[in-house]
Amino acid sequence: MRKRASIWAWLWVFIGFVYLVVPLYATLQFSLQAKKSEPISFIAYQNVFQSPDFANSFLFSFRAAVITILISAGLIVPTAYWVRLRMPFLRPVLEFLTLLPFVIPAIVLVFGLIRTYNGTSLTNSSQGVYVLMVGAYVMLSFPYMYRAVDTGLQAIDVITLTEAAQSLGAHWITILRRIIFPNVLLAVLNGAFITFAIVMGEFTIASLLSQPAFGPYIYQLNSNKIYEPSAVSIISFALTWACILFVQRIGRRSGQLNPAKIG
Repeated sequence: MRKRASIWAWLWVFIGFVYLVVPLYATLQFSLQAKKSEPISFIAYQNVFQSPDFANSFLFSFRAAVITILISAGLIVPTAYWVRLRMPFLRPVLEFLTLLPFVIPAIVLVFGLIRTYNGTSLTNSSQGVYVLMVGAYVMLSFPYMYRAVDTGLQAIDVITLTEAAQSLGAHWITILRRIIFPNVLLAVLNGAFITFAIVMGEFTIASLLSQPAFGPYIYQLNSNKIYEPSAVSIISFALTWACILFVQRIGRRSGQLNPAKIG
């Protein structure tokens, strides 16, 4: 039975691998056919890198993703920690609220934000619209960030760690900064990976708010070019994974904190 289960498990892993890799390989192969006279041509990649819009849009979405992750983690970690420590009866309510972005489409969310804040500083300036966009991204990140953090909090004894830190004279800010955050750092990174990928490829919110993000740039490129969109897809895939691996490497170097070191 175990051997049969192992065979089925590897079979599904293989099917999933083929399902993901074959379209990626086809995209890569198509992006290398820009010059018909040569079997492999990097003209499409050269055109992409020579365009200033590529770097500007990628950096724009990259900054938005980093800000979104920081704000989302700063909101979710203390809230989930306090609910688990003091008000566990509110966990179903918190889970329901963090699931709302799955129910509310992005186009409804952005139009609701525009209608609500119309005529305020959030819609009358470019900085305000940027804040509005990041706020929408933070809401989109709640389902992924909360579940990752909640799972991380389940793996540690929150009550014991809090009592141990309080017995050493630590205040709530110290407990969050030096106990809770280090112990759920890997969980936060797991939520950050998904959030990063979502923000980098998001189109609806950035487009309706007229922001020069990476998603609208790819859409516009699809309308004007043939091979360059495939090249951009491969480049963005590689850059996104490079950023994710870099953050994961940082997370692995960060060890969990021993409460006895709090003074």
